Amino acid sequence: MNLNAKIFGAAQIVLSAIMINAQTSTAKLPGDPTLPSSKESLEKMVSFDKGNFKYKVEDYFARPNASQFKISPDGQYLSYKEKDKDKKNHVYVKELKTGKITKAIVEKDDLIGGYGWLDKKRLFYTQDKGGNENTHMYAVDIDGKNLKDLTPFEGVTLNYADIVKDTEFVIVALNKNNKQIFEPYKINFNTGEMTQLYENKDVNNPIDGYLFDKDGNMRGYTVLENGLTTKTYYKDLQTGKFNLIKSTDWKNTFSIIGLNDNSKNKDEAYVVTNLDSDKARIVLYDLKKNAIIKEVYSNPVYDVSSISTARKNRNYELDYISYTGTKGETIPVSKFYKEVHDKLKSEFKDKEFSVVSSDDNEDKLLVVVGSDKLYGTYYEYDTKSKQLKLLYNLMPQLKEEDMAEMKPIEFKSRDGLTIRGYITLPKAAADGKKVPLIVNPHGGPQGIRDEWGFNPEDQLFASRGYATLHVNFRISGGYGKEFQHIGYKQIGRKAMDDVEDGVKYVIEQGWIDNDKIAIYGGSHGGYATLMGLIKTPDLYACGVDYVGVSNIFTFFESFPEYWKPYKEMVKQIWYDLDNPEEAKIAKEVSPVFHIDKIKKPLFVVQGANDPRVNINESDQIVKGMRAKGVEVPYMVKYDEGHGFKKEPSRIELYKYMLGFFAENFNKK
Repeated sequence: MNLNAKIFGAAQIVLSAIMINAQTSTAKLPGDPTLPSSKESLEKMVSFDKGNFKYKVEDYFARPNASQFKISPDGQYLSYKEKDKDKKNHVYVKELKTGKITKAIVEKDDLIGGYGWLDKKRLFYTQDKGGNENTHMYAVDIDGKNLKDLTPFEGVTLNYADIVKDTEFVIVALNKNNKQIFEPYKINFNTGEMTQLYENKDVNNPIDGYLFDKDGNMRGYTVLENGLTTKTYYKDLQTGKFNLIKSTDWKNTFSIIGLNDNSKNKDEAYVVTNLDSDKARIVLYDLKKNAIIKEVYSNPVYDVSSISTARKNRNYELDYISYTGTKGETIPVSKFYKEVHDKLKSEFKDKEFSVVSSDDNEDKLLVVVGSDKLYGTYYEYDTKSKQLKLLYNLMPQLKEEDMAEMKPIEFKSRDGLTIRGYITLPKAAADGKKVPLIVNPHGGPQGIRDEWGFNPEDQLFASRGYATLHVNFRISGGYGKEFQHIGYKQIGRKAMDDVEDGVKYVIEQGWIDNDKIAIYGGSHGGYATLMGLIKTPDLYACGVDYVGVSNIFTFFESFPEYWKPYKEMVKQIWYDLDNPEEAKIAKEVSPVFHIDKIKKPLFVVQGANDPRVNINESDQIVKGMRAKGVEVPYMVKYDEGHGFKKEPSRIELYKYMLGFFAENFNKK
């Protein structure tokens, strides 16, 4: 498993702000509770979204009635989430032989995050409080009994979890003993008994990733030294000593995906590296000899970092390699998976498909199929009979023929870089009409990229006649280390130039009405929205800042304890505020200091419990705008975090947003 893997919906390593728990009305609310707009004033915006539309917001953003289907390890049960009349998504278990259905996990006030099978009789799920990302892991029997909180610690974060197959144990990493660092624990998921496996002693040079084999034995770890150097240690199986095998600058990649259990060589592993290349590639590596055995796969244009291996029944052989290019790409390797892939490819053509669940014997596979026009459909594939059976269409109300195409685009930036992205065009644009545009910069910003596929925002906007532009600007991931590195210390500057150059490109194609361009994004995308309205005030008609950074200085100050080891890294990505010259630049690209340049309408949206971008970031921009005499609609949800997860919140947000866009696109 990857030293830095984060699964089960656990909190990701992100640039994060101090976590603030949602409180009831009897306690102090996060932020300034006098700032949010009244529900009545926000509702007024909805009326501007007028028209004879075939689809409603609910058609795109109501959660599927059933979702997340999984087969039990013994193939006897099918689990899934199902929504009730109160919009709660409970987990049910269906016994396939008898058809008996049992509610196994009840969703109450807080959302169920990830869930899955621990063994043939027990499930796990993850849950935080109101979006604060202090995630707990729970275990429960398939009949809903014997519920245990496996990580029953308040204010403690789960950032890694893995099941030790064919045992009653999971291994997790928690910052239980020191909020700045994570340590591994083995937990009996039946009894809840917990054992600490290793001590993370050096707060200044902490272990930031652990490697375990399939039997749950610790085989390696990585240390972040002085916040900038990653040192990989591997255990000598003869001596038991952990030896340093690689020391790399944090900007480069040497990451162990997992041990190769198909090999007789117990020191063999799959590794992602770009130490001797621009693009990340997968190699087989001898960890004891500290040497590459052979290259497994590389691509000249895109980073490749993902593989899938078989289970015990096929001796853990390599099934396939996958990466994101213009679309998702899969390279089948094993005989078994080649047969599966060929069958699915012949059936689903240019759609994307992936195997998301199977029993241990792989008699039945669950396959999800999707595309830019198809939200997702589950199929059951019988590997013995080679028969496919439709299991569930997640969004049957959305007809493919009515959905808009997401087109890949490629253009040159003003300084000569090749920039890639996507545009989703409504049908009117295909007919030659110039249409309004919503520019949607992605979050991150580093190491993240937009991808091809069904995007409910794009499709909702297209249903109103709006195009949506996604630009994978410099610093985006997936295009090699140079493309990412060239964007460091360019946040709010050349990264914004790339977005503007993308807008110029799509205008030149004749698709866009120049007078009706909006910018909207979440997280870094919210920051980019503010910077877009400041940097190019005449380009946009309006903007929506969703959980966005407004002040780089206060953003940095609000990092929680467990991001302090990454402070030096953050300085190299954003700006070193201890350096007077860079601090000056940071002020130049902090929107809160340039409110006077914002000439166009702004709508601000925030989750009060956001652990990544503190509510203070949104409060500052709203206070500043209102002090200037500009009324800013401000939507705050006190039971949400970094992006709204609850169905009613999401539906409200998009209704308000559509009204806001319609009002400002149609101003005379």
